[in-house]
Amino acid sequence: MTQTVAVFGGSFNPPHIGHVLAAAYVLSVHAVDRVLVVPVFQHPFDKELVPFEQRLRMARLAMSPLPAVEVSDVERELSGESRTLYTIEKLLEQGGDRTLRLVIGSDVLTDLPKWHRFERIAELAPPIVLGRVGYPAKDLDLIRYGIHDEVPAAVLPEVSSTEIRSALRQGDAQTTDHGATHLLPTAVREYIADHGLYRS
Repeated sequence: MTQTVAVFGGSFNPPHIGHVLAAAYVLSVHAVDRVLVVPVFQHPFDKELVPFEQRLRMARLAMSPLPAVEVSDVERELSGESRTLYTIEKLLEQGGDRTLRLVIGSDVLTDLPKWHRFERIAELAPPIVLGRVGYPAKDLDLIRYGIHDEVPAAVLPEVSSTEIRSALRQGDAQTTDHGATHLLPTAVREYIADHGLYRS
């Protein structure tokens, strides 16, 4: 039987509770069988990231409570700068009786002109757009990019990876009441502390 797999890519630097809730939301609301979380190998806009293997491990720790979520290392094989189209094509090459959907946040919609062949991405993996606070889509011409579904209002809490990294630089990652670190899954917070990540 054909499975529908939602592909949820990102830096996951670090993976936080917003990512976990997004995966759970997609499983609960959309007609998908599984969510495939795909950490980028190298950010296309040259953002500084902790090593891929550590982000991969943290993503697996973060998503472990959700049995229908798998974390993929597919971008290790591609290496180099991450391009969503190449990732989607590689996943399709791997075979299996499945169709793909691509999960993106409404915060990236204004950046679609910068994406490499987004219209082709939308053909191969029709997007599921998650509404994010402060990023309405009502004035955007999304049909030209192959997005035909209505973008819902924001339903997930606003969580900032930048604020989390800042909090981690300022304090002990094992505490739950320091800045934004309470927005990290416990296993991720412990991993960060054990490996000394995101310190100044």
